[in-house]
Amino acid sequence: MNVEAFVRELPKAELHLHIEGTLEPEMVFALASRNGVTLPYPSVTALREAYRFTDLQSFLDVYYACAQVLQTEDDFRELTAAYLRKAHDQGVVHVEIFFDPQTHTARGVALDTVVNGINAALVEGERQLGITHRLILCFLRHLSEAEALETLSQALPHSGVIAAVGLDSSELGHPPSKFVTVFARARQEGFLTVAHAGEEGPPAYVHEALDLLQVSRIDHGVRSDEDPALLARLVRERVPLTVCPLSNVMLRVFDTMADHNLKRLLDVGVLVTVNSDDPAYFGGYVVENYLAVHGALGLSRADLAQLARNSIEAAFLSDDAKRSWLAKIDGVA
Repeated sequence: MNVEAFVRELPKAELHLHIEGTLEPEMVFALASRNGVTLPYPSVTALREAYRFTDLQSFLDVYYACAQVLQTEDDFRELTAAYLRKAHDQGVVHVEIFFDPQTHTARGVALDTVVNGINAALVEGERQLGITHRLILCFLRHLSEAEALETLSQALPHSGVIAAVGLDSSELGHPPSKFVTVFARARQEGFLTVAHAGEEGPPAYVHEALDLLQVSRIDHGVRSDEDPALLARLVRERVPLTVCPLSNVMLRVFDTMADHNLKRLLDVGVLVTVNSDDPAYFGGYVVENYLAVHGALGLSRADLAQLARNSIEAAFLSDDAKRSWLAKIDGVA
């Protein structure tokens, strides 16, 4: 079995996936036509050529421009269903999907529309493909905490569908400490918590996410190894990092994949996982991310299997479900 076939065969969870970031250019133009949206790009080719990002913000500018084509429940359902088909083909057995309601409510799209469309596809995906799921609402950190609190209030009627809240968008200048109140309220309402930290922001943001927001996982977290005490804490407390290698290179967090610190994090015992972030924009879904780090960092098949195990351990799954999937990984590895 070659390496790609081996990676596809490994049961995996994807824990860092922005559903809006799975919006492939062809679907962008199809939905724009259906919904009467004028795009700032004349063609699919021109849109793809805009994927030459210099940092996180240059990506977000394109991301938000494309998101405007998402307007109806059917749009969100079709987007999510298309991702689930790709994930299933790549051996993903469980997904924990981020969505950004404020990106849509700011355009007059009701939060109900967004949640109902995504959830319909997730339910159908579990029935047809066997992929289990959790849905994670992310607050946009470049907006105010008051706006995040309003979004949380709007989301409460969907608490049976939304499992957790997170924090994403422009990291620099927007530390986790800005959102202490809304995360405390979310925890009181029974939501699990995660947060993007330590991608462009410093290790101090990871400390804040853990100590002030009391998150279960750190999304990205690659700058944690700049702080030896933090790194030791991540290992000691088994804090998962949901790392997105292709994204990190595309957004210049690392100049090349060979510079990525994933192998170092894995070797010192960090519960690091591999995910695709915004795969329509960054050149690949989860298998492509596994293969990229395998090729550039010299990961062994044992390393790849450990990454799959880590993804299951870090997931919001029952202990029984985790044991079942870990046994199946052992059967492949």
